[in-house]
Amino acid sequence: MVNPQSVSSKRLIVTADDVGLHRGMTEGAIRAHRDGVVTACSIVANGVAFYDAVARLADVPSLEVGVHLTLVEERSLTGMRFPSSYVGFVRGQMDRVAIEAELRAQIERVLAAGLRVTHLNSHQHVHMWPHVFAIVSKLADEYGIGYVRRVRDRGGRGGIMRRLSIAALNALGSGGSTIGVMEAGHLTADRIIDLLRHVRHATELVAHPGVDVDAYPHWKYEWNAETEALCDPRLRNAIADRGIALVAPTALQSPD
Repeated sequence: MVNPQSVSSKRLIVTADDVGLHRGMTEGAIRAHRDGVVTACSIVANGVAFYDAVARLADVPSLEVGVHLTLVEERSLTGMRFPSSYVGFVRGQMDRVAIEAELRAQIERVLAAGLRVTHLNSHQHVHMWPHVFAIVSKLADEYGIGYVRRVRDRGGRGGIMRRLSIAALNALGSGGSTIGVMEAGHLTADRIIDLLRHVRHATELVAHPGVDVDAYPHWKYEWNAETEALCDPRLRNAIADRGIALVAPTALQSPD
C-alpha cells in the first residue's frame, strides 16, 4: 500500500463519495468528472443503487473506481448486524472477524461486477479507527489496491462539534492529507479554491456531488450545489496556477 506522502510533487485527487447509494449521487459523480475536476469515485457495494451505478460507470472508464466500505447505516452483505450510526459503531464491541468478512464481501462484490478497484475509503470514515484500518490495509495488500484514504483534513470550516469530530480523525490520520472533509456536502467553488493552498504533496479533495437526491435528508447536504461547484471552470485554472497536478489514485502507485 502506497503512502500518499511519499510523492514529492503537488498532486490532487478529487474523489466523489457515495456512488451507488442513490442514482442522483452516481449522476453527480459522473457529471462532475465529465464536466469538472472529479478524477475518482467511491462506490457503495451495499447501496440500493449499486447495480445502476455499475452499469453507468461502465460508460465512463476514465473515472477511477474505489470501494466506499460501509459498516453503518446500510444493510450488510454478510447478514451481520452492525451499529446503525457512527457513534454506535465507535462505542460498540466490534467483532474483527465479522468486520473483515463484511469488508471482503464488499470488495469482492465490486470486483465481481467487472469494475477495477483502485482505492479504498469508507462511509463516515470508520476505516480510520486503528483496528479497522489494520483490516482495510490487509485487504488492500491482498487485492493489490494501492491507495487507501487517510483522513488528515486541512483548512476546513465548521461548527464546534464538527471540528471536534474531524480533530479526532486527524489524530488517527498520520501520513495523510485531505481537504473538504470538514465541509462535506457544502463545498462551493470559492471554498475549494481557498482550500487549494493546503495541498501538500499528494492530497485528496473529498467531495459529495449529486443531482436531485431525495434521500438522506438528515445529512443536510447540498448535493446539486456541490456538483455545480466541482464543474466550475475556475477550478481547473486555479489548480494549474498553483502548480498542482490533477490526478487519479493510480498516479500515486509505484510501478511493480
